[in-house]
Amino acid sequence: MATRRILIPTSAYVVLIVLGLFFLIPMLWPILASINGHATLQVSLPQPFTLDNFTSIISGGLVARPFANSAVMAISTMLLVIILSGLAAYPLSRYQFRGKATLMYFILFASALPVLALVTPLYAMYVTLNLVDTLQGCILFFVASSLPFCIWLMKNFLDGVPFELEEAAWIDGASTLGGFWHILLPLAAPGMAVVGVWSFLGAWTNFFVPLIILQSQDLLPASVHIYTFFGAYGQVNYGQLAAYALLYALPAVILYLVVSRFFVRGIGPGALKG
Repeated sequence: MATRRILIPTSAYVVLIVLGLFFLIPMLWPILASINGHATLQVSLPQPFTLDNFTSIISGGLVARPFANSAVMAISTMLLVIILSGLAAYPLSRYQFRGKATLMYFILFASALPVLALVTPLYAMYVTLNLVDTLQGCILFFVASSLPFCIWLMKNFLDGVPFELEEAAWIDGASTLGGFWHILLPLAAPGMAVVGVWSFLGAWTNFFVPLIILQSQDLLPASVHIYTFFGAYGQVNYGQLAAYALLYALPAVILYLVVSRFFVRGIGPGALKG
């Protein structure tokens, strides 16, 4: 009986480790190819070992402008989504009014709409508003497409903060805005971290929307600019492509590491609450 209790967890861990390695093995290619002087599609040790792939794309101007465009769109989207979703979620969390349940279900339904289905009417509207080929147009689309789910998520996090804490702040003389700023926001930091990571990654990794809206080469983000490594006749510099991919993934990894403690602590009580 004791042996069985040991074997079952051990076998489960072995299966999980094998599955984890199965998903991690593809990451070996960009890591090894980025430092390989003669990189191909095959996973092989660097022969020779070199950092020329990184220096070539950085010194050649292939990183600065696209990454700056991506950073402007992603950071702007993240800040706007956090602010707007927090302001919209507060009354939904703290006040009762007629049609609240219907409104919440409508917001949830809007978060499930396929983004690509909106591209055609979006482009027609952007032509009318002169937002084609502008970073502002992409930012507005990212914010609008992220808000429904983020409002629902933020509302559930705010529900987890006891209302009595705000009432105590009001009794001590704090205003509604003061209670929201000094009491509610610090306690809702996990929700803000989750919403921030979600909206940042959505804008940072989006490919189709910038490809359709943006036309100038100087405005293309890194998610679109990475396709410049594919030549017209199928010739690809795999070493530089791998180096660019690693640099492209680095900001998302850093952001996740910075807010991971908020994400892990906050995703449970907020995301699963109805």
